Amino acid sequence: MEPGDGGILLGPVSYLDCIVFCLFLTPQLLWEVGLIETVHCVLRALPFLLLQLPIGFIHDRYFTPSEKQPLFIKRSSPFEDFVIRCVRYAFGNFPAKIGRVFFSKQVAGPFLEFRLYRHGYLKCPIHWKEYHDRSFKGIWITKDPKKKPDLVVYYAHGGGFSMGSTYFYLEFLLTWLSILIKSGYQNPAIFALEYTLVPDAAYPKQLEEATKAYEHVLEIAQDPSIVCVSGDSAGATLILCLLLHLGEMNPGYRHHLPRPALAVLISPWVTLISTRHKNMANDYIDVKQLHHYATQFAGDRMAETDPLVSPGCCNDIAWWKRSCPSKGIFITYGDAEVFAPEIEGLIKLLQEADVLIDSKAEPGGIHAWPVASLFLSSSLNDRLDGLRTITKEIRQRVP
Repeated sequence: MEPGDGGILLGPVSYLDCIVFCLFLTPQLLWEVGLIETVHCVLRALPFLLLQLPIGFIHDRYFTPSEKQPLFIKRSSPFEDFVIRCVRYAFGNFPAKIGRVFFSKQVAGPFLEFRLYRHGYLKCPIHWKEYHDRSFKGIWITKDPKKKPDLVVYYAHGGGFSMGSTYFYLEFLLTWLSILIKSGYQNPAIFALEYTLVPDAAYPKQLEEATKAYEHVLEIAQDPSIVCVSGDSAGATLILCLLLHLGEMNPGYRHHLPRPALAVLISPWVTLISTRHKNMANDYIDVKQLHHYATQFAGDRMAETDPLVSPGCCNDIAWWKRSCPSKGIFITYGDAEVFAPEIEGLIKLLQEADVLIDSKAEPGGIHAWPVASLFLSSSLNDRLDGLRTITKEIRQRVP
């Protein structure tokens, strides 16, 4: 997509991008985390970086017979494989406050500006702006903010409720809006929610923010039949919590809100704590750390049993029917990710309840790959495959 055509598509992340990202990251780590703890984490990581990473990488890719290699290694480039190994180590070994800096506005914002400049954009060709309200905040991304949208995607980002920001996802969302335009929508818009992270606040703060933001999205859309709610990982969990909350509301209650047209979920964290969560060979999610984040998010609620905290705990078919969007739910996930068994359990439950549910399981796929592949994959088709699949589902159900 060229500047001026109403869309944007930057190239894959390069080694130069990684160096520049680290230049933006380092001073923020020193400022937010402190010199001593930053240096301590770097020193702890040295054995992994100098020994485990190169030895494991070379062994798995070049000395393991093809028939014994996981499908992800067979299909991934060396760069993709290398980065995912680093992310896997960081997820399991670095404290969340370092991850928060990694994904923060102060780092991701300048990095996006650098990537825009590097690809010939003096300014972003798609309009976006921050939105602040007393009860929530986020970012609006629109083709033409002066015109009524014909589709509104309401998005919640991932990050284990402990890290992540709309700024880190901004390039992904800008690219998604571009694909929505290419698919035929005249004036699509995306609202990305910037919910409060733990431990700054626990549940129900995030659900309250999500509900208030959903009310705002409905006001802008003026029609729930053009609203698609979406999210990845913990953000997809929050969207499921929102849907169950809408289904729980009494229709006679004055704050009753209509359901959206569609829900599109990327690798949803369906059940916060589950015995079916097992560490996978190539996925970067660490189960022990994952359950720690779950406990922080749940606060005083029960992460193992409360459906409004952990949607996978809801086995009430009638509740799911009340909560399901009018055009159903679409889920995309990797069949080699930690969340796959719980996702498949939810899909089976909703199918048995005659809820309109469709899904796509990526063979050998890992967690939230449609997001990660946009940055890491070198092939254009691989980079956009996830977004194109999602957009196709939206076009079919929200014409």
